[in-house]
Amino acid sequence: MQWGAPIGRHAAIADKIARMAANTFAMEAMMLLAASRVDCDKHADVRLEAALCKLWSTEAAWTIVNDTMQIRGGRGYETAASLAARGETPAPVERFLRDCRINTIFEGSSEIMRLFIAREMLDAHLQVSAPVLDSRLSWPQRLRAAAKAARFYLVWFPKQFLPWAGFRVGSFESPLDGQAKPVFAKQLGYVARTSRRLARALFYALLRHGPGLEKEQLLLGRFVDIGAELFAITATCLRAEPMLRDSDRPDAREPLLELVHFFCRTARRRIAQKFQAIHRNEDGESHRLAGRILAGELAGLDTGMVQPKLTPPE
Repeated sequence: MQWGAPIGRHAAIADKIARMAANTFAMEAMMLLAASRVDCDKHADVRLEAALCKLWSTEAAWTIVNDTMQIRGGRGYETAASLAARGETPAPVERFLRDCRINTIFEGSSEIMRLFIAREMLDAHLQVSAPVLDSRLSWPQRLRAAAKAARFYLVWFPKQFLPWAGFRVGSFESPLDGQAKPVFAKQLGYVARTSRRLARALFYALLRHGPGLEKEQLLLGRFVDIGAELFAITATCLRAEPMLRDSDRPDAREPLLELVHFFCRTARRRIAQKFQAIHRNEDGESHRLAGRILAGELAGLDTGMVQPKLTPPE
């Protein structure tokens, strides 16, 4: 209780609770969608889906448990044994915090996951364009590779501007408005359009940086994060659709719809921020500043006082 009301009714805490629920539903949906591919085909290659699940879910889980600690306050910081000794519910939040933190490190850290997924994203482009830039090949070989690449992109690139043709996720009677339509057609249409936008943005980055794009880890990480959010939206919608269709409880349908719509809106906001950061960022500045720090030019930070080594004027 705080200020005469349960803390969950205050906006700052309510927002955390809503995001926890939405992201938990999305995590399960992503896992189920990836696993369903193996259920359908035991030889299916799900490395990319598994990597997206691992990256997105471990980071979302850490945010959830960190927010849980913040909500619980001092009680969250206590051990379960300490809480039990005082006669309170022995919720082991501090243990969850310690256990959950390792998930973004083990079995491929978040940084490694982003690099792996980014290489998968670039692979199709590099297979086409790499021979053109390979100085070890003869000029005739490079010219033939250039002609092949031109033919590929003359077909591929215009497709990235085509209007959305639609996702076939099934049509059924909407439980709230009684109209027969795909409930999440709007969300899946957004995924289709944004996937093409992501493909174009990656292509422009490849033109700008060439083979050096593989070294632009922060830039590639933004592309990967956008792709992971799109995968999360898709999985969430595909999981919720049959749940809505099969449910015979009207009182359970409306909260589920609200949960999915809330998740999709928050994911779209994160995607918009990532797209903006592709063009407006401080990547170069952070790299230069880190170089100065590693070179000892800000050694004063070690003693709590910033004392950069200034080069005297000549």
